[in-house]
Amino acid sequence: MKKRYKILLTVVVVLGIAYFCLPYYARQALLYWYPSIDDLSMFDKHTVRKADTCWTWGIAKDYNTYELSPEDDAYLNDFRTVSFLVIQNDSIVYEEYRSGWNDTKTSNIFSSTKSIVGLLVGIAYDEGKITSLDDPVGKYIPEFNEGKKKNITIRNLLTMSGGLNWDEAYASLFSVTTHGYYGNDLYDLVTTLDVIEEPGKQFSYRSGDTQILAFVVEKATGKSISDYAEEKLWKTMQAYWLLDKKDGDEKSFCCFHTTAREIARFARLMLHHGNWNGKQLVSEEYINEAMRPAGYLKDEWGKDSLDYYGFQIWMMNYKGQQNPYFRGMLGQYIIAIPEKNAILVRLGHKKDEERIQETTRDVYRYMDIGTKILDSRK
Repeated sequence: MKKRYKILLTVVVVLGIAYFCLPYYARQALLYWYPSIDDLSMFDKHTVRKADTCWTWGIAKDYNTYELSPEDDAYLNDFRTVSFLVIQNDSIVYEEYRSGWNDTKTSNIFSSTKSIVGLLVGIAYDEGKITSLDDPVGKYIPEFNEGKKKNITIRNLLTMSGGLNWDEAYASLFSVTTHGYYGNDLYDLVTTLDVIEEPGKQFSYRSGDTQILAFVVEKATGKSISDYAEEKLWKTMQAYWLLDKKDGDEKSFCCFHTTAREIARFARLMLHHGNWNGKQLVSEEYINEAMRPAGYLKDEWGKDSLDYYGFQIWMMNYKGQQNPYFRGMLGQYIIAIPEKNAILVRLGHKKDEERIQETTRDVYRYMDIGTKILDSRK
């Protein structure tokens, strides 16, 4: 028994030493493991405050009269959906919350955050604080004035064609994405990335491109991305943006927290081409280009013209419709449906890993469910 105890103690000591020798972000990753939509308490955050009075969604006369089929209900459960929201003509038609969620509980929307950053780039450009989308990034971030990084432009980052060595692997302990999510040194992390592909040639989804865009906005405006967002977009909303440390930098590639009803506003902004109740928040010229695929790039396979991504906004080709949408890693979808003046929001813990071309199968399944709800109103 004593021998076994000594062996066990030795193993514990060795593991303890190994743990504390790991970099900070890796220790945090082992402590919290895989990212979750309810990670608000895990990190420091900046509150994006809303005004005392604000615009709200109407409630449709046939609100929640639609009954999901057993198959559709099971599908929502299978992928651990927490919020499913369908809106048409500014009124909520269908709204359901599961697993303890409600219309006031926030969720991390993960990479849907990237689309918000893209809109803020547009606002800074409209205001002349960013002089051109073809400006080199080095004009705003000095660390990009060296080597091959001098060739990277804001447009390259907007279209995910920056060519930098960022890998999208949350499940890997030592990946740069894990470092970004759990670490406390975002600025140093992204400004030391290397160029591994020629910028402006091929779409390659990399979170680092968005994080750099956020720093460009901050340098151009003299404000944090949260403060700029609060001033320009979210006076009518309530949300939180996770930070890499206390009083640190916003995790702009991933970590915006808000409710299903609040995030649906961004789909409304897309439906109205950047106009919010008569005020043009983002110029129509910019947002229309943001919602148009950057066809001058090759797609992620390097074979065809890119037909599903603009300026940090995805385009869904669904049954002849072109629907711009935001999307996050665990199946966070904010979809504008122009042909029906409608919006679909789905938030949850899990997505389908089976892909149909550039996206996972579940986004089309949620569109099928939402379409049934909308068509039932005729």
